[in-house]
Amino acid sequence: MGPPAAQAGKGNSSPAHATKARAKPKVDKKREATAMRTSPVPPRERTSPRAGPPPCMTPDPGFGDYTTWEKLPIGQMIAPKKGGVTKDGKFDVVIHFHGHEAVRKEFVKTARGQVLVGIDLGIGSGAYEKAFEAPAQFERLIGQVEASMAKRSGRERCQVRRIALSSWSAGYGAVWRILMQPAGRRIDSLILLDSVHAGYLNGSRGQLKPYQLTPFVDYARRAAKGDTFMFLSHSAIQPPGYASTREVAENILRELGTTPRSAGPRRGDPLGLELYARFDRGNLHVRGYGGNDKPDHCAHLGLMADVLKVHLNPRWRTNGHR
Repeated sequence: MGPPAAQAGKGNSSPAHATKARAKPKVDKKREATAMRTSPVPPRERTSPRAGPPPCMTPDPGFGDYTTWEKLPIGQMIAPKKGGVTKDGKFDVVIHFHGHEAVRKEFVKTARGQVLVGIDLGIGSGAYEKAFEAPAQFERLIGQVEASMAKRSGRERCQVRRIALSSWSAGYGAVWRILMQPAGRRIDSLILLDSVHAGYLNGSRGQLKPYQLTPFVDYARRAAKGDTFMFLSHSAIQPPGYASTREVAENILRELGTTPRSAGPRRGDPLGLELYARFDRGNLHVRGYGGNDKPDHCAHLGLMADVLKVHLNPRWRTNGHR
């Protein structure tokens, strides 16, 4: 489900007395050149039969080095049985929106001491947007996790050190809200798994509503400079009436003055995913996968284990798991 419809904007009226000679609008040559470059096209068919377990019903590895779910006023959390908290009471947390059980199965495979918070609020992105519309809601969530970690570790007080926001499918609605709030500056990392959609300005395929993408574009720009970390994956699924995750990913890169490059399937990609496009600059990583059905959508959750292992674990070096 896409984000809420854009509010009607005010048109720009022409001047009452137009002069004969009008100044030519400035041409952004870099943007123009980027627009002329085409992005890789996803393959129409799979290059090989899907192997492995059904992506929407993967085997459960259990909780491993982590505790079972602890209920929070909104969502639930798991924490490492040992380690994860620094000597001065700080810890790292990944907050995931939509599909908390599915992402937990991948998280426990490679996580090294980070706390996982999982939140499920419904099918559409609107439920996530509304839940975190008030900035105080996210701050309360962080406070609740800190209180739980203090109790677990026997400390008077614990404090979040680094925060990653993660989402799959409709969960991006919460990420969108949080990034626009003051707390958004606290977010060290974004993990967006076939997740970000947007509406069309004219109601049909074409230009995307910019205000729905601005927080993600701004964050991608910071990640490309190395200030933050962002991993964004997309499928080739085209939803009815709003922009696909592929269109959003390509739009974000165009705003940065670039396009993805072609890539081939990799043996290590999980759950039958077939890579066809990628982009890497600084700490910004975009991956495009073929597939346009439900299993292809679910398969993106399988990327979490690799994102943690390759990117987040080395970046954070969470206490107790160096």
